[in-house]
Amino acid sequence: MLYTSEALQQLIEEFAQLPGIGTKSAQRLALYVLKRPREEVVKMANALVSVKDRIKYCSSCWNITDVDPCIICCSPKREHEVICVVEEPNDVLALERTNEYRGLYHVLGGSLSPLDGIGPEDIKVRELLARVNGKVKEVILAMNPNVEGEATTIYLTRLLKPLGVKVTRIARGIPVGGDLEFADDATLTRALEGREIL
Repeated sequence: MLYTSEALQQLIEEFAQLPGIGTKSAQRLALYVLKRPREEVVKMANALVSVKDRIKYCSSCWNITDVDPCIICCSPKREHEVICVVEEPNDVLALERTNEYRGLYHVLGGSLSPLDGIGPEDIKVRELLARVNGKVKEVILAMNPNVEGEATTIYLTRLLKPLGVKVTRIARGIPVGGDLEFADDATLTRALEGREIL
């Protein structure tokens, strides 16, 4: 559908390619940009270009960064003997928001999914194994609670345990504010298995 302007149509199409953005949301975003002063739009455009030019992957943990190694890997305040393995950089952001975890990270860049043709060679498994040397005492597996995350957890556990490192996984169960009656069977089972002593 062609709108009043080819330029506006192109902007809507670009926004619609973003995850979670449908056509109506893309229209609203495009019209919002159109209403903003030119200086703000230029600032936004420069930020988009800058993130593509400056952001790279940390050569140690594979998180996104603008310095290599990243500030987490370089920090003397972090516990360098603990590595939390996650699927994507946004998982690091989520864990950092808690202000609870003080170790290092390893971003796999995805999870195992044979049906999609994603195997161990397509994610940062080799790089993780290279990092687990005599200094690392614990590897925490923090995969998403889905079939791919579970397969990745099982696969990594089999590779890591023979290296003599403690392998743990994050607890799963009922979310804060959730109701038991709405939880699925697998979630309830895991909540019972992961119960803690009070």
